[in-house]
Amino acid sequence: MKEKAIFLNMGRGKTVDEQALIKALKENEIKHAVLDVFQEEPLSKNSALWDLDNCTLTPHLSGIFSTYLDLAFNIFERNLQSYLNDGSLVENVIDPERGY
Repeated sequence: MKEKAIFLNMGRGKTVDEQALIKALKENEIKHAVLDVFQEEPLSKNSALWDLDNCTLTPHLSGIFSTYLDLAFNIFERNLQSYLNDGSLVENVIDPERGY
């Protein structure tokens, strides 16, 4: 990456070599990092990432909105009712072929 690059990881923590990233930030090989996922969550209190001025840590909350809990509980209730009726789920069903 260029020295002026800003690294953003909002995906999966295990896809980033945190020690290499810490080294790159300490040595100013990249300008900044913005992270909301980590190899281990929650991020250890001892992680060097906490102390780096050129690193922004944000909570992993991008999907939460004002009616999130109502929606989540409605989905859970419909899935539970369907499961109790015939053993199937009707919403947010995982498809291993698609990877999610």
